[in-house]
Amino acid sequence: MKVVAAYLLALLGGNTSPSAEDLKKILGSVGADCDEDKIELLLREVKGKDITELIASGREKLASVPSGGGGVAVAAAAGGGAAAPAAAAAESKKEEKVEEKEESDDDMGFSLFD
Repeated sequence: MKVVAAYLLALLGGNTSPSAEDLKKILGSVGADCDEDKIELLLREVKGKDITELIASGREKLASVPSGGGGVAVAAAAGGGAAAPAAAAAESKKEEKVEEKEESDDDMGFSLFD
């Protein structure tokens, strides 16, 4: 990622075709280690390509990647009323777990303020 970031910084700085030395200089300025193989790989892959087209195609690919989390909210939105009981059941399970923790604290037999 840091090699890609250095490449993009060089482009933003006005260098239309950054070299390996340019990327090493950028990475070295912030004290980052640079891997020769990764730099060469990146430069081979982007050689002769427009960066805006590469970013646009990357966004299209990322749009199809599931991002995880929020599964209950997505199911509730997609399924309508059918998913609402499942969401309520999940919330009640969470509440039960919280209550169990509180009870276990009371079972210690003493208080900090006794």
